[in-house]
Amino acid sequence: MADRATAATFEYLDTVSAVDAFTAEIANVTELALDTEGASFHRFVDRIYLLQLSTRERHAVIDPLPIGTPAGLGRLLESPNVEVVFHDADYDLRLLEQDYGWQIKNIFDTRIAAQLLGYTAFGLAALLERFFDVKLDKKHQRADWSMRPLTPDMLDYAAQDTRFLLALKDHMSAELKSMGRMGWAREEFALLEGTRWADEEPGMSFLKLKGARDLNRRELAVLRELVPWRDSVAKQLDRATFRVLGNEQLLDIARSQPASRDALGKIKGMPRGILEQRGGELIDAVQRALGVAESDLPKFPRAARWDRDPDFDTRVSALKTARDEAAKRLSLDPGVLCSRDRMEAVARKNPVSVEELAEVGELRNWQKAELGDAFIAALAPHRKEEASPYKA
Repeated sequence: MADRATAATFEYLDTVSAVDAFTAEIANVTELALDTEGASFHRFVDRIYLLQLSTRERHAVIDPLPIGTPAGLGRLLESPNVEVVFHDADYDLRLLEQDYGWQIKNIFDTRIAAQLLGYTAFGLAALLERFFDVKLDKKHQRADWSMRPLTPDMLDYAAQDTRFLLALKDHMSAELKSMGRMGWAREEFALLEGTRWADEEPGMSFLKLKGARDLNRRELAVLRELVPWRDSVAKQLDRATFRVLGNEQLLDIARSQPASRDALGKIKGMPRGILEQRGGELIDAVQRALGVAESDLPKFPRAARWDRDPDFDTRVSALKTARDEAAKRLSLDPGVLCSRDRMEAVARKNPVSVEELAEVGELRNWQKAELGDAFIAALAPHRKEEASPYKA
């Protein structure tokens, strides 16, 4: 069985002239594979620290740190005439838009293709072992790609992430076409276009912390002080936030509201360095939150509401049964075929026809085609004469 050590040679490009020359030499390609390496496990703000690129004949690793934005490569990637192949494109697309402003239009994602083909293992390592008898190790899975110089072993590891992607696309394209699912894939790929980080309302990130909904309003006020404090420290140190103080510790502080270093030191997992050097800052943050007037305590925004509908859960259950039966027929994971939130959207709309089902914007066109008749039939026994409780 092959491993990373048997990798094809690749070009390491870390100058503007080398990248420009390489880009010019591959300017006529109609497809290429791309991957990026960030350092979100290590750095406060993630960015692109490596770009890996493969054509049918050549493989390159581009170091953007000494050269800045590789504009020629961007023009190539943004061309609608060039199909760009990723494995799990979402995060790569966000980084490419964030760092370079690139909007890639013609995308093929091998992870999505694998899911639509019904594969139960769709990670890159599993796919490469399945099709090419290549076994990828995880030695550098959480490497700090911001470090320089990078070792030859790290560069080799990075280069392998695109080496097989075009051949993998060939296998999957053939399967998608033979199963009549290429249209599904193209619709999913098109929805990846324009992927970017969502703008966040200033000062509201604390509400997104997992576990925040379990806190009362006073505890939320403490959390509201702690999260920006942690972000500030992490930014100053250029360190991932969890490496400053974990979410569990933030939640424990919000609940216990320690008033002394001794009390703070009893928090499980409290880093000694933070306790000794910044314990006073944490206690001050707690005290500020305890001084907030009741009327000014934070709370979660009201979710979109619908008129009370006692039959809603029954309709969702009926849709789920229809979905699960279709998933067996199609040999698909039920969640890939149609997620619960999309079934809930259908249940709220409560359509009486396939034409009305088409108005449910949450559903993909291919899902409407595969599930439309089954969903309408599933809803029929639970339909009442009165108007749907759905509100736009």
